[in-house]
Amino acid sequence: MKEDGLTQAAPSLTEVGIVKEAMYWTPLENEKVQCKLCFRECIINPGRRGYCRTRANREGRLYALSYGRACALDIDPIEKEPQLHFLPGSDILCLATAGCNLRCIFCQNWHISMAEIESVLHYNILPADIVEIAAEKKIPTISFTYTEPTSFYEYMYEIAEIAKSKDIGILIHSNGMINAEPLKELLKYTSAVTIDFKGFSDKFYKETGNAKLEPVLRTMKIIKRSGVWLELVNLVVPGYNDDPDTIKEMCIWITENLGPDVPLHFSRYHPANKLQNPATPIKTLEEAHSISTEVGLKFVTIGNVPGHKLNSTYCPECKKRIIYRVHFNVLENNIVKRKCKFCSTHIPGVWE
Repeated sequence: MKEDGLTQAAPSLTEVGIVKEAMYWTPLENEKVQCKLCFRECIINPGRRGYCRTRANREGRLYALSYGRACALDIDPIEKEPQLHFLPGSDILCLATAGCNLRCIFCQNWHISMAEIESVLHYNILPADIVEIAAEKKIPTISFTYTEPTSFYEYMYEIAEIAKSKDIGILIHSNGMINAEPLKELLKYTSAVTIDFKGFSDKFYKETGNAKLEPVLRTMKIIKRSGVWLELVNLVVPGYNDDPDTIKEMCIWITENLGPDVPLHFSRYHPANKLQNPATPIKTLEEAHSISTEVGLKFVTIGNVPGHKLNSTYCPECKKRIIYRVHFNVLENNIVKRKCKFCSTHIPGVWE
Protein backbone atom coordinates (compact mmCIF):
# COMPACT_ATOMS: atom_id res chain seq x y z
CA MET A 1 0.00 0.00 0.00
CA LYS A 2 1.15 3.51 -0.77
CA GLU A 3 0.26 6.41 1.49
CA ASP A 4 -0.33 9.83 0.02
CA GLY A 5 0.94 9.22 -3.52
CA LEU A 6 1.08 12.94 -4.29
CA THR A 7 3.80 15.52 -4.33
CA GLN A 8 1.37 18.38 -4.63
CA ALA A 9 -2.19 19.25 -3.72
CA ALA A 10 -5.06 18.21 -5.92
CA PRO A 11 -6.90 20.97 -7.78
CA SER A 12 -10.25 22.08 -6.42
CA LEU A 13 -13.28 20.42 -7.95
CA THR A 14 -14.48 23.74 -9.30
CA GLU A 15 -11.20 24.11 -11.20
CA VAL A 16 -11.69 20.89 -13.13
CA GLY A 17 -15.45 21.08 -13.70
CA ILE A 18 -17.62 17.95 -13.48
CA VAL A 19 -17.85 16.49 -9.99
CA LYS A 20 -17.92 12.67 -10.03
CA GLU A 21 -17.47 10.56 -6.95
CA ALA A 22 -15.07 7.68 -7.54
CA MET A 23 -15.94 4.01 -7.39
CA TYR A 24 -14.03 1.45 -5.30
CA TRP A 25 -12.68 3.22 -2.24
CA THR A 26 -12.89 2.99 1.55
CA PRO A 27 -13.07 5.83 4.10
CA LEU A 28 -10.41 5.82 6.82
CA GLU A 29 -9.76 7.79 10.00
CA ASN A 30 -8.96 11.51 9.90
CA GLU A 31 -10.67 11.94 6.53
CA LYS A 32 -8.13 9.75 4.76
CA VAL A 33 -9.38 7.37 2.06
CA GLN A 34 -8.01 4.21 0.53
CA CYS A 35 -8.50 3.68 -3.19
CA LYS A 36 -9.30 0.07 -4.11
CA LEU A 37 -9.21 0.42 -7.88
CA CYS A 38 -5.70 -0.81 -8.71
CA PHE A 39 -2.88 -2.81 -7.18
CA ARG A 40 -1.37 0.24 -5.44
CA GLU A 41 -4.37 0.76 -3.14
CA CYS A 42 -3.20 4.29 -2.35
CA ILE A 43 -3.98 5.79 1.03
CA ILE A 44 -4.74 9.43 0.23
CA ASN A 45 -4.77 12.34 2.65
CA PRO A 46 -7.38 15.11 2.37
CA GLY A 47 -6.57 17.52 -0.47
CA ARG A 48 -4.27 15.03 -2.17
CA ARG A 49 -4.36 12.69 -5.15
CA GLY A 50 -3.34 9.08 -5.69
CA TYR A 51 -0.39 7.82 -7.70
CA CYS A 52 -2.37 7.99 -10.96
CA ARG A 53 -2.98 11.73 -10.37
CA THR A 54 -6.65 11.34 -11.32
CA ARG A 55 -8.34 10.44 -8.01
CA ALA A 56 -8.58 13.17 -5.36
CA ASN A 57 -9.55 13.15 -1.69
CA ARG A 58 -11.87 16.03 -0.90
CA GLU A 59 -12.95 16.20 2.73
CA GLY A 60 -12.82 12.46 3.19
CA ARG A 61 -14.44 11.42 -0.09
CA LEU A 62 -12.72 10.22 -3.26
CA TYR A 63 -13.47 11.91 -6.58
CA ALA A 64 -12.61 10.97 -10.16
CA LEU A 65 -11.01 14.04 -11.74
CA SER A 66 -10.75 12.32 -15.12
CA TYR A 67 -14.50 11.93 -15.63
CA GLY A 68 -15.71 13.66 -18.79
CA ARG A 69 -12.28 15.01 -19.78
CA ALA A 70 -11.03 13.34 -22.92
CA CYS A 71 -7.56 14.59 -23.85
CA ALA A 72 -7.55 12.38 -26.96
CA LEU A 73 -10.46 11.44 -29.20
CA ASP A 74 -9.45 9.93 -32.53
CA ILE A 75 -10.45 7.38 -35.15
CA ASP A 76 -7.84 4.67 -35.74
CA PRO A 77 -7.65 1.27 -37.42
CA ILE A 78 -8.17 -1.49 -34.86
CA GLU A 79 -4.82 -3.01 -35.87
CA LYS A 80 -3.08 -0.07 -34.19
CA GLU A 81 -3.99 -1.31 -30.70
CA PRO A 82 -2.86 -4.03 -31.71
CA GLN A 83 -6.00 -6.16 -31.87
CA LEU A 84 -5.72 -8.49 -34.84
CA HIS A 85 -8.41 -11.14 -34.30
CA PHE A 86 -11.25 -8.71 -33.56
CA LEU A 87 -13.08 -7.21 -36.57
CA PRO A 88 -9.93 -6.84 -38.71
CA GLY A 89 -9.90 -3.84 -41.00
CA SER A 90 -12.49 -1.96 -38.95
CA ASP A 91 -12.21 1.46 -37.32
CA ILE A 92 -12.23 2.25 -33.61
CA LEU A 93 -13.11 5.45 -31.79
CA CYS A 94 -10.16 5.94 -29.43
CA LEU A 95 -10.45 7.83 -26.17
CA ALA A 96 -8.08 8.73 -23.35
CA THR A 97 -7.76 11.09 -20.43
CA ALA A 98 -4.55 12.14 -18.72
CA GLY A 99 -3.18 9.78 -16.08
CA CYS A 100 -1.66 6.35 -15.46
CA ASN A 101 -0.84 4.13 -12.48
CA LEU A 102 2.63 3.28 -13.85
CA ARG A 103 5.68 5.41 -14.69
CA CYS A 104 7.20 3.49 -17.60
CA ILE A 105 10.52 4.98 -18.63
CA PHE A 106 9.85 4.09 -22.28
CA CYS A 107 6.24 5.34 -22.47
CA GLN A 108 5.56 6.88 -25.88
CA ASN A 109 2.57 8.83 -24.55
CA TRP A 110 4.30 10.12 -21.43
CA HIS A 111 3.19 13.71 -22.12
CA ILE A 112 -0.41 12.73 -21.28
CA SER A 113 -0.01 9.54 -19.23
CA MET A 114 2.20 11.26 -16.66
CA ALA A 115 0.43 14.61 -16.64
CA GLU A 116 -2.10 16.09 -14.25
CA ILE A 117 -5.63 16.45 -15.57
CA GLU A 118 -5.60 20.24 -15.37
CA SER A 119 -2.33 20.59 -17.31
CA VAL A 120 -3.57 18.89 -20.49
CA LEU A 121 -5.95 20.32 -23.07
CA HIS A 122 -9.12 18.26 -23.15
CA TYR A 123 -12.68 17.98 -24.40
CA ASN A 124 -15.47 18.27 -21.82
CA ILE A 125 -17.64 15.46 -23.17
CA LEU A 126 -20.06 13.15 -21.41
CA PRO A 127 -20.31 9.36 -21.86
CA ALA A 128 -23.55 9.46 -23.85
CA ASP A 129 -21.99 11.91 -26.30
CA ILE A 130 -19.02 9.62 -26.90
CA VAL A 131 -21.36 6.75 -27.76
CA GLU A 132 -23.38 9.04 -30.00
CA ILE A 133 -20.26 9.97 -31.98
CA ALA A 134 -19.49 6.30 -32.58
CA ALA A 135 -23.08 5.62 -33.63
CA GLU A 136 -23.27 8.60 -36.00
CA LYS A 137 -20.00 7.68 -37.69
CA LYS A 138 -20.96 3.98 -37.78
CA ILE A 139 -17.82 3.00 -35.87
CA PRO A 140 -18.40 -0.48 -34.39
CA THR A 141 -16.02 -0.24 -31.43
CA ILE A 142 -14.95 2.32 -28.84
CA SER A 143 -11.39 1.82 -27.59
CA PHE A 144 -9.91 3.09 -24.33
CA THR A 145 -6.22 3.49 -25.06
CA TYR A 146 -3.15 5.81 -25.27
CA THR A 147 -2.98 6.18 -21.46
CA GLU A 148 -4.10 3.68 -18.79
CA PRO A 149 -7.90 3.26 -18.83
CA THR A 150 -7.92 2.21 -15.17
CA SER A 151 -7.07 5.82 -14.30
CA PHE A 152 -10.36 6.97 -15.87
CA TYR A 153 -12.39 3.97 -14.74
CA GLU A 154 -15.68 5.77 -13.96
CA TYR A 155 -15.70 7.52 -17.34
CA MET A 156 -14.87 4.29 -19.15
CA TYR A 157 -17.43 2.28 -17.19
CA GLU A 158 -20.33 4.59 -18.00
CA ILE A 159 -19.38 4.78 -21.68
CA ALA A 160 -19.16 0.98 -21.81
CA GLU A 161 -22.53 0.57 -20.11
CA ILE A 162 -24.24 2.88 -22.61
CA ALA A 163 -22.37 1.42 -25.59
CA LYS A 164 -23.56 -2.09 -24.82
CA SER A 165 -27.17 -0.93 -24.89
CA LYS A 166 -26.49 0.49 -28.37
CA ASP A 167 -24.70 -2.65 -29.67
CA ILE A 168 -21.38 -0.84 -29.91
CA GLY A 169 -18.33 -2.86 -28.87
CA ILE A 170 -15.82 -1.91 -26.19
CA LEU A 171 -12.07 -2.51 -26.47
CA ILE A 172 -9.71 -1.85 -23.58
CA HIS A 173 -5.94 -1.51 -23.97
CA SER A 174 -4.50 -1.80 -20.47
CA ASN A 175 -1.38 -2.53 -18.46
CA GLY A 176 -3.44 -5.01 -16.45
CA MET A 177 -2.78 -3.44 -13.05
CA ILE A 178 -6.45 -3.20 -12.07
CA ASN A 179 -7.89 -5.01 -9.04
CA ALA A 180 -10.11 -8.05 -9.53
CA GLU A 181 -13.47 -6.64 -8.40
CA PRO A 182 -13.55 -3.55 -10.68
CA LEU A 183 -12.13 -5.64 -13.53
CA LYS A 184 -14.88 -8.25 -13.29
CA GLU A 185 -17.56 -5.57 -13.20
CA LEU A 186 -16.10 -3.83 -16.27
CA LEU A 187 -15.82 -7.07 -18.24
CA LYS A 188 -19.63 -7.35 -18.24
CA TYR A 189 -19.64 -4.55 -20.81
CA THR A 190 -16.39 -5.33 -22.63
CA SER A 191 -15.92 -6.98 -26.03
CA ALA A 192 -12.12 -7.34 -26.16
CA VAL A 193 -8.97 -6.50 -24.21
CA THR A 194 -5.38 -5.92 -25.28
CA ILE A 195 -2.98 -6.30 -22.37
CA ASP A 196 0.50 -4.80 -22.38
CA PHE A 197 2.42 -7.80 -21.03
CA LYS A 198 5.56 -5.79 -20.52
CA GLY A 199 7.93 -8.49 -19.27
CA PHE A 200 8.20 -11.60 -17.16
CA SER A 201 9.97 -10.51 -13.99
CA ASP A 202 9.32 -8.32 -11.00
CA LYS A 203 12.74 -6.78 -11.59
CA PHE A 204 11.72 -5.51 -15.02
CA TYR A 205 8.39 -4.11 -13.81
CA LYS A 206 10.03 -2.42 -10.83
CA GLU A 207 12.93 -0.88 -12.74
CA THR A 208 10.95 0.39 -15.72
CA GLY A 209 7.52 1.26 -14.32
CA ASN A 210 7.59 1.12 -10.51
CA ALA A 211 5.24 -1.86 -10.60
CA LYS A 212 5.24 -5.64 -10.19
CA LEU A 213 4.42 -8.72 -12.22
CA GLU A 214 1.74 -10.54 -10.21
CA PRO A 215 -1.20 -8.14 -10.79
CA VAL A 216 -1.00 -8.43 -14.58
CA LEU A 217 -0.80 -12.24 -14.41
CA ARG A 218 -3.95 -12.28 -12.28
CA THR A 219 -5.72 -9.86 -14.62
CA MET A 220 -5.00 -11.93 -17.72
CA LYS A 221 -6.33 -15.08 -16.07
CA ILE A 222 -9.54 -13.30 -15.05
CA ILE A 223 -10.09 -11.96 -18.58
CA LYS A 224 -9.49 -15.35 -20.14
CA ARG A 225 -11.90 -17.08 -17.77
CA SER A 226 -14.55 -14.42 -18.45
CA GLY A 227 -14.74 -15.30 -22.15
CA VAL A 228 -13.92 -11.75 -23.26
CA TRP A 229 -11.58 -11.82 -26.26
CA LEU A 230 -7.96 -11.34 -25.13
CA GLU A 231 -4.78 -10.42 -27.01
CA LEU A 232 -1.32 -9.62 -25.65
CA VAL A 233 1.39 -7.23 -26.76
CA ASN A 234 4.99 -7.38 -25.55
CA LEU A 235 7.21 -4.39 -26.28
CA VAL A 236 10.69 -5.88 -26.64
CA VAL A 237 13.16 -3.43 -25.10
CA PRO A 238 16.86 -4.18 -25.72
CA GLY A 239 18.79 -4.87 -22.54
CA TYR A 240 15.65 -5.00 -20.39
CA ASN A 241 13.24 -7.79 -21.41
CA ASP A 242 14.86 -9.33 -24.50
CA ASP A 243 16.63 -12.28 -22.83
CA PRO A 244 15.65 -15.39 -24.86
CA ASP A 245 15.30 -17.61 -21.78
CA THR A 246 12.95 -15.13 -20.11
CA ILE A 247 10.92 -14.77 -23.30
CA LYS A 248 10.61 -18.56 -23.41
CA GLU A 249 9.43 -18.65 -19.78
CA MET A 250 6.85 -15.97 -20.57
CA CYS A 251 5.55 -17.87 -23.59
CA ILE A 252 5.33 -21.11 -21.63
CA TRP A 253 3.30 -19.28 -18.97
CA ILE A 254 0.95 -17.91 -21.63
CA THR A 255 0.48 -21.35 -23.18
CA GLU A 256 -0.19 -23.07 -19.86
CA ASN A 257 -2.37 -20.38 -18.26
CA LEU A 258 -4.15 -18.66 -21.15
CA GLY A 259 -3.90 -21.24 -23.91
CA PRO A 260 -2.02 -21.54 -27.20
CA ASP A 261 -4.70 -19.65 -29.17
CA VAL A 262 -4.16 -16.29 -27.43
CA PRO A 263 -2.56 -13.94 -29.97
CA LEU A 264 0.78 -12.47 -28.93
CA HIS A 265 2.33 -9.45 -30.64
CA PHE A 266 6.02 -8.69 -30.24
CA SER A 267 6.35 -4.95 -30.79
CA ARG A 268 9.49 -3.04 -31.72
CA TYR A 269 10.64 -0.49 -29.16
CA HIS A 270 11.74 2.95 -30.32
CA PRO A 271 13.38 5.61 -28.09
CA ALA A 272 10.80 7.44 -25.99
CA ASN A 273 10.48 9.35 -22.73
CA LYS A 274 13.48 8.71 -20.45
CA LEU A 275 14.81 5.69 -22.36
CA GLN A 276 16.79 6.70 -25.43
CA ASN A 277 18.46 3.37 -26.24
CA PRO A 278 18.58 2.30 -29.91
CA ALA A 279 15.50 0.62 -31.36
CA THR A 280 15.02 -3.14 -31.05
CA PRO A 281 16.96 -5.07 -33.70
CA ILE A 282 14.57 -6.84 -36.04
CA LYS A 283 16.48 -10.11 -35.56
CA THR A 284 15.65 -9.93 -31.84
CA LEU A 285 11.93 -9.77 -32.67
CA GLU A 286 12.30 -12.64 -35.12
CA GLU A 287 14.04 -14.73 -32.48
CA ALA A 288 11.25 -13.99 -30.01
CA HIS A 289 8.74 -15.06 -32.65
CA SER A 290 10.60 -18.35 -33.20
CA ILE A 291 10.76 -19.05 -29.47
CA SER A 292 7.04 -18.46 -29.01
CA THR A 293 5.98 -20.70 -31.87
CA GLU A 294 8.34 -23.45 -30.73
CA VAL A 295 6.71 -23.30 -27.30
CA GLY A 296 3.31 -23.80 -28.94
CA LEU A 297 1.69 -20.39 -29.37
CA LYS A 298 -0.28 -20.45 -32.62
CA PHE A 299 -0.84 -16.80 -33.45
CA VAL A 300 2.27 -14.65 -33.04
CA THR A 301 3.02 -11.47 -34.95
CA ILE A 302 5.68 -8.76 -35.11
CA GLY A 303 4.66 -5.10 -34.91
CA ASN A 304 6.19 -1.66 -35.47
CA VAL A 305 8.16 -3.04 -38.43
CA PRO A 306 6.13 -1.90 -41.45
CA GLY A 307 6.20 -4.42 -44.29
CA HIS A 308 7.57 -7.35 -42.24
CA LYS A 309 5.99 -10.64 -43.34
CA LEU A 310 5.40 -11.67 -39.72
CA ASN A 311 3.04 -8.73 -39.24
CA SER A 312 0.50 -10.90 -41.07
CA THR A 313 -1.44 -13.84 -39.61
CA TYR A 314 -0.82 -17.39 -40.81
CA CYS A 315 -2.94 -20.50 -40.42
CA PRO A 316 -1.35 -22.76 -37.76
CA GLU A 317 -2.34 -25.84 -39.78
CA CYS A 318 -1.65 -25.21 -43.48
CA LYS A 319 0.76 -22.26 -42.83
CA LYS A 320 -0.83 -20.09 -45.51
CA ARG A 321 -1.29 -16.38 -44.97
CA ILE A 322 -4.87 -15.78 -43.87
CA ILE A 323 -4.72 -12.06 -42.99
CA TYR A 324 -2.32 -9.99 -45.06
CA ARG A 325 -1.29 -6.80 -43.28
CA VAL A 326 1.10 -4.00 -44.07
CA HIS A 327 1.57 -2.13 -40.79
CA PHE A 328 -2.01 -1.17 -39.77
CA ASN A 329 -3.62 -1.89 -43.14
CA VAL A 330 -5.45 -5.13 -43.96
CA LEU A 331 -4.94 -5.91 -47.63
CA GLU A 332 -6.47 -9.39 -47.67
CA ASN A 333 -8.61 -11.47 -45.31
CA ASN A 334 -8.89 -15.19 -46.02
CA ILE A 335 -10.98 -16.11 -42.98
CA VAL A 336 -14.41 -17.34 -44.07
CA LYS A 337 -17.05 -18.25 -41.49
CA ARG A 338 -14.35 -18.24 -38.78
CA LYS A 339 -12.25 -20.76 -40.69
CA CYS A 340 -9.12 -20.71 -42.83
CA LYS A 341 -10.25 -20.36 -46.44
CA PHE A 342 -7.60 -22.85 -47.56
CA CYS A 343 -7.90 -25.76 -45.10
CA SER A 344 -11.02 -25.00 -43.00
CA THR A 345 -9.09 -24.86 -39.71
CA HIS A 346 -11.03 -22.91 -37.07
CA ILE A 347 -9.39 -19.54 -36.37
CA PRO A 348 -10.36 -18.13 -32.95
CA GLY A 349 -11.41 -14.50 -32.78
CA VAL A 350 -14.32 -12.14 -33.38
CA TRP A 351 -14.69 -11.86 -37.12
CA GLU A 352 -18.15 -10.41 -37.70
